[in-house]
Amino acid sequence: MQRNVLEYLESTVLKIPQKIAYANENIGVTFQEVYKNARAIGTFLWDAGHYKEPIVVFMSKHPRTIITFYGVIYSGNYYVPLDEEMPKHRIELILQSLEPKAVICDETSKALLEEFSFQGKVYVYDEIVGTRIKDEVLIHIRNQQIDTDPIYIVFTSGSTGIPKGVVACHRSVIDYIESLTAVLRVDENTVFGNQTPLYVDACLKELLSTLKFGATTYIIPKSLFMFPLKLVEFLNEYKINTVCWVVSALTMISAFGALEKEIPKYLHTIAFGSEVFPIKQFKIWKKHLPKARFINLYGPTEATGMSCYYEVNRDFELDEAIPIGQPFPNTEIILLDENNQVPKQGDEGEICIRGTSLTLGYYKNFEKTNEVFVQNPLNNAYPEQIYRTGDIGKYNERGELIFVSRKDNQIKHMGHRIELGEIEIVANGMEEMKSACCIFDDIKKKIILYYVADATPAQVTSYLKEKLPRYMIPNLTIALEEMPLTSNGKINRVLLKEKYYQRLEK
Repeated sequence: MQRNVLEYLESTVLKIPQKIAYANENIGVTFQEVYKNARAIGTFLWDAGHYKEPIVVFMSKHPRTIITFYGVIYSGNYYVPLDEEMPKHRIELILQSLEPKAVICDETSKALLEEFSFQGKVYVYDEIVGTRIKDEVLIHIRNQQIDTDPIYIVFTSGSTGIPKGVVACHRSVIDYIESLTAVLRVDENTVFGNQTPLYVDACLKELLSTLKFGATTYIIPKSLFMFPLKLVEFLNEYKINTVCWVVSALTMISAFGALEKEIPKYLHTIAFGSEVFPIKQFKIWKKHLPKARFINLYGPTEATGMSCYYEVNRDFELDEAIPIGQPFPNTEIILLDENNQVPKQGDEGEICIRGTSLTLGYYKNFEKTNEVFVQNPLNNAYPEQIYRTGDIGKYNERGELIFVSRKDNQIKHMGHRIELGEIEIVANGMEEMKSACCIFDDIKKKIILYYVADATPAQVTSYLKEKLPRYMIPNLTIALEEMPLTSNGKINRVLLKEKYYQRLEK
């Protein structure tokens, strides 16, 4: 039975050593290069005395960064990805939390690292990748490794503003990749177009699926996500046939009319997640790519990425949400109400996840870990862990799971319980609407709608009054030139809230 993610690489390199594994617009690396260079880095780290500790990989988005991840795993350590595009304050907090003994950089990030209070060893990729490989060392490390050993830590945003480091192990990642690749039907002909940063777990979809099947992943330049037509041209130039993108990346292409000018003609599998896909935008994609498979994915970092999937197989009304469907094999979704009981069919409950895809918890933070990785309250016979996501869901009449909202996106307003997501769904149905986001002023008890559209606030409000009950109409409607996004492509609700309070102070 497989117990180490590197077995994917070791199997594939025997079959197709010279095939391109990872590439950007300038350079491609073969499976043989990935294998050789990762083993060299693994040998170097062992020789330098690092074992079973976090190794920070602070490099720009590039194929060599991926190789470095695998090199850290070969050494028996676990990698922690950072990137220069992350806010400096966040990088500093992560370094303080980790207290790592070593950071691997490229030439650019080495200079940037000097701005931080890091006192450990600094290694440069180009200098360590030429290390002579010691097979006996790597065999020794492998013989000691078990499938619950950590392989990476990725940091999510904590509610207090302090990042939380989620620790994933071989077993959780293998379980996830086996399920995901079956759903996406990945094979050796798959050509991924990577959109997500390498410092979030979402990139595993492409990186490890590529290793398992001998597929190819192209790292798409971040700048192209500002130019929809050029982005589609890139997809066609490199014959990209599979994408796993955040919703905002897809809606940017459809909302700005790029598909009217050029169709991504090789694209046959489009997986999306992170946010609700506005049906109006989804229909544009479906119209231009009628034969493509569209798959909605849902899942938290704490469960190694994605836990549920739904292949879109019917039409939806503008005010509907695409279901998140059913759990992956070997994963169970449990809904729990406020009394820790399973709600009645159709009623809402917190989405909880059970299975081997659960991660190990938060690094050096047992208090936060124990708040959300808890004993299954439905089982009083033996220890059984579940992860409480903080997301609200319900089952529709077809038995499909629907994501309703974040727990903290439910508000009490004028005596009514309101899902801000419902207002967003209706707003996104407006013909002129490109993007919409609702926030709530907890102090003055006001609903604020931020939007991007060729429409005035009065027109948007008038549209909403036709569709929503009075108590759900936003108290304030504010037009934006563009919607602010987080580094991994989700709408930046925290920034919008800050923007609103700054506006009040003026």
